[in-house]
Amino acid sequence: MKTISLKSRIGADGLLKIKVPTNEKEVDVDVVVIIQPENKRKSAWPEGFFDATYGSFRKEPLKRPPQGEYPDREPLK
Repeated sequence: MKTISLKSRIGADGLLKIKVPTNEKEVDVDVVVIIQPENKRKSAWPEGFFDATYGSFRKEPLKRPPQGEYPDREPLK
C-alpha cells in the first residue's frame, strides 16, 4: 500500500481533477479520496461570534461586585 498526499483545487464546475503518477500499470487498485477544505481563517474567534455577542450588556451595565479590603502584609526586607 502506498499513501500519496497532494493538494488540489476544485473548479467552479465542482469537479476535482486529479492525475497521480504511479509505478503500477494494468493493475486494479482501490482508491480512497478524502476531501478536507483548508482552513484559511486566521482568527481564533468562531464565525459570527461578535455578531452574536455584541451589545449583550446594553440592557444593564456590567457591575463589578465589591472586592473586599486588601490585607496588610509584612514589608519586604
